[in-house]
Amino acid sequence: MTKRQLDDLDLSILEWLSEDARISNRKVAIELGVTEGTVRARIKRMEDEGQIRITAISNINRLANPTLAYIWIEVEKSSQTDDVAQALSAIPEIGFVAKTLGRSDILAITMVQNNAQLASFLHSTISGIEGVRRTECSLGVNFIKHDYRMSRIV
Repeated sequence: MTKRQLDDLDLSILEWLSEDARISNRKVAIELGVTEGTVRARIKRMEDEGQIRITAISNINRLANPTLAYIWIEVEKSSQTDDVAQALSAIPEIGFVAKTLGRSDILAITMVQNNAQLASFLHSTISGIEGVRRTECSLGVNFIKHDYRMSRIV
């Protein structure tokens, strides 16, 4: 199946949904000057084609002691980068994995409640992945901005 590019109407619908995914199709249609059926069909197509996913997101500011842990990973051989990244992406506690350029090969992001939980996670889970040479962590402790449109990152 060939995926269509998002056009201006799709992007306008997404802008409304990014502010409040529970907004009615009718309200979006009125605001954009199209029919409710058009909005409904566009949302369904974007979901069916995997271009969007509508989901509930926890409010990071409401968690008891949220600590965002950025785990910088160095692999033993560059040929192992893809395998290590795939192994990391299969771990439910990790919300973001990217191959990077620079000092580290991979960045993984997870949420922890305290340093002990992070240490346990690193020692019992991350270090057990074949190809992981070294990890370094940075902790995000004060959230200045959290754009929910970027929620998949955290």
